[in-house]
Amino acid sequence: VEDAADTHEAMSHIAGGDIDIAFVDFKLGTLDGLDFCKRIRLDPQSPNRYLPIIMITAYSERKRVLEAINAGVDEFLVKPVRAVDVANRVNAIVERRRPFVQAQGYFGPDRRRRDDPRHLGPWRRAGDPGTIDI
Repeated sequence: VEDAADTHEAMSHIAGGDIDIAFVDFKLGTLDGLDFCKRIRLDPQSPNRYLPIIMITAYSERKRVLEAINAGVDEFLVKPVRAVDVANRVNAIVERRRPFVQAQGYFGPDRRRRDDPRHLGPWRRAGDPGTIDI
């Protein structure tokens, strides 16, 4: 377990190559947790764009959760956290990590968590009804 006082120190640890998973707080000081996650995911100089990231925060509003997902976090925990919740999120990453997606302005785990039967938009997944192989 490595501890970092700020984002610069955290990036140094990650660059060292010994970090398997990052627990990131929403509020980090000079660079907030969202910007830190975006830097890990989007910066071509990032030491590990695929680093599993679990965001931990006291902010549970839907807006904050969506911001974290759009920044590229793998999982999200609301404080106070319980050991069982941490274990469940780590297990989700180890056992069922979502594939990574590259899109304009986003790189990270697929943001779709489940199939929504109410989906009315276009089908875009391979194998979806109405898709055409080109």
